[in-house]
Amino acid sequence: MPIAEDPEPRPAEGREPGGSDPSGAGGKDPFADLVLDEEFVKGATVTEQSGRTRMLAARWKHTPPVDPGGRRSVNDGPAKAGRRFGRTPKPPETDSWGNPRPRRRRLEWRAPLFVVLTVAVLLAALNIDGLRTWYSDHYGAGSSKAYTPAPAVAPETAKPTAAPPKADEQQPTVDHPWAGSPAEGWPNGAEAFVLPEAQATGAFSTEQVGAQLQLVKDYLTAANLDPQVIAGGRPETALVLLDREERDRAINALANPSKDTDPTTWFSRFDQREAVQVGDTVKVQGRITFEGDGDKGLLVHADFSYVYAMRPGPEAAKRAASPRPQPPTGGQPTGGRQPTKPAAPQDGTAKPVGLLVPAADVAGDTWTTRTIVRRVENFRFYDPARYRTNPKKLVFGEGGGSDSANSSCDVYDGYYHPQFDQFATQSPDAPGSRPAGPTTDPYDRRKDLSTGDGCGAASRL
Repeated sequence: MPIAEDPEPRPAEGREPGGSDPSGAGGKDPFADLVLDEEFVKGATVTEQSGRTRMLAARWKHTPPVDPGGRRSVNDGPAKAGRRFGRTPKPPETDSWGNPRPRRRRLEWRAPLFVVLTVAVLLAALNIDGLRTWYSDHYGAGSSKAYTPAPAVAPETAKPTAAPPKADEQQPTVDHPWAGSPAEGWPNGAEAFVLPEAQATGAFSTEQVGAQLQLVKDYLTAANLDPQVIAGGRPETALVLLDREERDRAINALANPSKDTDPTTWFSRFDQREAVQVGDTVKVQGRITFEGDGDKGLLVHADFSYVYAMRPGPEAAKRAASPRPQPPTGGQPTGGRQPTKPAAPQDGTAKPVGLLVPAADVAGDTWTTRTIVRRVENFRFYDPARYRTNPKKLVFGEGGGSDSANSSCDVYDGYYHPQFDQFATQSPDAPGSRPAGPTTDPYDRRKDLSTGDGCGAASRL
């Protein structure tokens, strides 16, 4: 192939002998004295990319790399972040290679915690009295220690030689109706009716004596522990267990209560318009014994103290201002009227003065009180070969009686009338005040039952 020649000859480059030197270097190489030492390399202003970098750049130009998952690639662009509550999301933090740093995981428990706190605040706002009581119980000056129930006390097996120890003075409430009472550790209800071992006595065999002791226990349970009777109902179960003559006397007392025929000498009854039982537990302490009557018969002695926890009824405050209960509409004056069963109990309250709430609220901090009743009863079973009696019915023997603490004096309408601290007044002459007679301990069972007519005060309830 022919070669095209330049139309004009090229100028000499200075390397040829006799040629011209356009650079003016006089034909000398300008890089002849250049030394590429370490100082020269460090002082360079342009850094050449490595061969691997140039290779990857050329490859990724046509085929971008595939993200294997996990960390993001620089080619994926910034992650899309949602906006919460109108806030602008912060740009993701990246490392030196441009990859986003993993953010700390948010605490997932904060939202449920805020919901719980909000509900608690709303409930506290709706129940200010309950919140005040809770705070007083846990942090108040009068509740420096938690409530501790009293230890259990076994039923009596013999006449006690000492009075129950003094308990810490505490205000009883619906939640803790036995607080501050020596009876807190006493047996509950019929658990205290421990029957002695039966043995043949007089004209009765061992089996007959055992059946008669059980009959006495059934009567004590029906007359003193039946919630319907305590609520003022008619004691039908107890009446059925009595002999005909005894039953007629009890029915007459229920129909015509008076000082001489007071139904409370037989049965424990409260007017629910004034006092309502807290729960259905009655604290009981005492003993049952038996012996021959000297006439081939049997005598069973029952000496028990009953402690009733009561809260105020819907008319408790009004009746505290007028202690003597008013006869029902159309009735006769007290002492000759026919008693009627109280109206169905309505929930009431009797908190301290200044904290009274509507009568429909009966909170756990409502103040309560206790009425203590001691009964000494003798039951006689006659020899059926000599007397025309029914050995399966109860006949009261001579002696015995009953006494009550914390019940209005000189009121004989067939009910106990306890007084509540929140309605009591300091004036001894004012209605609803405490009795000012001789002070006795209703829990002291060492002494015989007092049958005097005086109206004394209880040293503790």
